[in-house]
Formats: sequence, C-alpha cells, structure tokens
Amino acid sequence: MQHPDEAPNAKNTAGLLHLSLKNSQLKIGEQFDTEDLDRWLFADQKRPLLLYPEITEHQALGLTAPQPLPTLNPATPHQLRLVIIDGTWRKSRKMLYLNRALQSLPRMMLTETPPSIYKIRKAHSENQLSTLEASCYALRQLEQQQVDYAPLLTAMGLFVAQQSAFVPPNYVQHDLQNPFAPDERNPHL
Repeated sequence: MQHPDEAPNAKNTAGLLHLSLKNSQLKIGEQFDTEDLDRWLFADQKRPLLLYPEITEHQALGLTAPQPLPTLNPATPHQLRLVIIDGTWRKSRKMLYLNRALQSLPRMMLTETPPSIYKIRKAHSENQLSTLEASCYALRQLEQQQVDYAPLLTAMGLFVAQQSAFVPPNYVQHDLQNPFAPDERNPHL
C-alpha cells in the first residue's frame, strides 16, 4: 500500500519491488474504501500480516490493538499475505490511522537486519530500511530463508551506486542523517 506522494518518486522502491515480485499487488492511496480494503486483505483466504513496528501507545492514539501474530511454521508462508505500507514514517502512520482494518492486523517486525544499502535518501539511523529492503528481509524471515532475495538486493545496491555517481565530487556520504552533506574539509560548500 503506497502513499500517493511516493508513486512518482524516481527512487520508488515499492514500485521496483512490485515489478520484481510475481505475486505482488500495489495499491496506491492514503485512505481506502473499507470494503475494498477488506477484499484485498483477505482475498483467496490468505491471512494478512502487517509489516510495521510495534506501537505501544496504540490506545492513547485511538488505534485498534493489533491481533497477536499467528504461529508461523514452514508450511505457513503460502497462506499469508504480507502487507507493507510505503511512505515516510509520518505518512505511514497517517495511513495506518485512516485505515482501521490495517490497525487490527497482526504485526510482523523484522529481526536482525543488516544496515540499509539505500544511502541515497535521508535516514535517522543505519537500520531504517527502504520498502524494498524491508520487504525482502520480511519475506526471507517468513519463508525461513527458503527463497533467496540476494539478487534483488544486489540489483538495488547497483541502482544506489549508479544514483550516487551523480553526487557532486565535493560532497561525501559520511553522515547517515544527511548522506549528501557538504564535505567537512570544505565547510563553505
């Protein structure tokens, strides 16, 4: 589920993911019709899981508490639908707030992820992943390492390297909060 502001972005990793995964669906919008959303989430008797961090203050924010995560086993992945919200953290929280059906979905959280390879955008920490990266790691976790997403992540790394080539030579990627900050050796840039 992609926020409309993300769709035209040239660095649209959800779009790249959708083009790369055979059975993926990309729904663009901020607030979805309740019946349409329920139909998408539960189509083919799949059990939806929302890839989203835990929100401990959900009640204070007026959000429905998520259902507990079901027990997952090697036979389970084909019965699941991984739901991902693509947008800035602020926009993803708004989408979660506006779409009540998403709030109650069981939440899947990533464990033990490597630092992000998506260095061409602002991030507040090295483990803030792009939608493509987070999705690959979540699918790998759900499928218990049975599917290799390394080729897709490698392709993304090459895309990032290609985009980084357009950064002016007097800029250095040294700060995760601002990867294109001026070189400290020349503070006037």
